[in-house]
Amino acid sequence: MTAETTDETDEWRGWRAAAEAALYGPDGFYRRPEGPAGHFRTSVHASPLYAEAVARLLCRVDEALGRPASLDFVDMAAGRGELAAGVLAVLPADVAVRTRAYAVELADRPAGLDDRVRWLAEPPQGVTGLLFANEWLDNVPVEIAETDSTGLPRRVLVRRDGTERLGEPVRGAEAEWLARWWPLGAEEGLRAEIGLPRDEAWAAAVATLDRGLAVAVDYAHRRDARPPFGTLTGFREGRAAAPVPDGSCDITAHVALDACAAHGMARLTAHPTMPATERTLPGARLMRQRDALRALGITGARPPLTLATTHPAAYVRALASAGEAAELTAPGGLGDFGWLLQPVGIPDTLLDGA
Repeated sequence: MTAETTDETDEWRGWRAAAEAALYGPDGFYRRPEGPAGHFRTSVHASPLYAEAVARLLCRVDEALGRPASLDFVDMAAGRGELAAGVLAVLPADVAVRTRAYAVELADRPAGLDDRVRWLAEPPQGVTGLLFANEWLDNVPVEIAETDSTGLPRRVLVRRDGTERLGEPVRGAEAEWLARWWPLGAEEGLRAEIGLPRDEAWAAAVATLDRGLAVAVDYAHRRDARPPFGTLTGFREGRAAAPVPDGSCDITAHVALDACAAHGMARLTAHPTMPATERTLPGARLMRQRDALRALGITGARPPLTLATTHPAAYVRALASAGEAAELTAPGGLGDFGWLLQPVGIPDTLLDGA
């Protein structure tokens, strides 16, 4: 790809604006009736064990908060509300009766969703409890940068049909973000996803908590292992596809969760009303999904063969559950997802031993 000097027209846009329209516009991908589950499989869709693990985490948050009279559970990018409904279904009765569940999603509320789930376009403020964002940040659109023949990072512009060309040099806060979090070499064609909008979105979500825990789960990478040509891709009907911003497919890119963590901590420590004692509590933790889920009781261990003889039906159920747990924790698959845990006003001891 080479830089061009022709005037930009309305059909050339940065990837952030193009993906925003393609995903969330009036005819965007996430407003389609089949929802995300019609095109790709997340941990939420893979097994009800995932909702059980999140419910256990909510109970641990509840204990850390001192069992408040009202406990919040906020499901960010809720899809069709599957996780929120699943968590409510398995909570102990004494916790469920105190829990206010919120599903945050731009699409319309689906028919048949548990009446206890409140449907919102933006997260509520003043949350006391758990904010959980499963595969949200990878769909927060970002600009793409690519080095030109002189080694200068430039914004990548795209048309609705997916055709790309290079635009203006990356400047200002975006250039500063690249320098700190994803420095590009001088080789022509190196690419990066400028994660500043995700940092800001995460910091804003964390700021909705008065006390509790914010968790982001996503495809992720760290500064010492950024992919040299980026991760921008599309998904359509269960398969990877070219990222074409016409509303026909999901458009996603992996998340620099380490940058999000730093931005979220900076937002919290700068908060003028947060007590100094809370500012000194442990900060964010980054871990793999397989380790987080094992700490929450999802092991994937096979049931003993003796159970097949004594209780065959129970053995079959336990074997199926073990298979689902294995999928959620598998290296090279869902188990490699990153978990960012950011406590607000409570100690970071909820997944000790992970």
